[in-house]
Amino acid sequence: MTVQVNITPNGRMSLPADMRKRLGLAEGGAVYLDETPDGVVLRTAAQAVARAQALAKQFTGGNPDASVDAFLARRREDSGE
Repeated sequence: MTVQVNITPNGRMSLPADMRKRLGLAEGGAVYLDETPDGVVLRTAAQAVARAQALAKQFTGGNPDASVDAFLARRREDSGE
């Protein structure tokens, strides 16, 4: 769905009420903007978390024991530190 949103002279935009309701956005809620080569993607906090979890799963192979500390420990072992 494409919706035109106008920008006010002070740089503010308003999302239509029906879209805010569908997305579960309340007054004062946060949204996240990602600038991509194709344009701007707006995500709710829940969508941003789900995307981060999917990326983490992709890079850890789904290993629940993967952590930064474990990664660094393996690197130290591999380098003989």
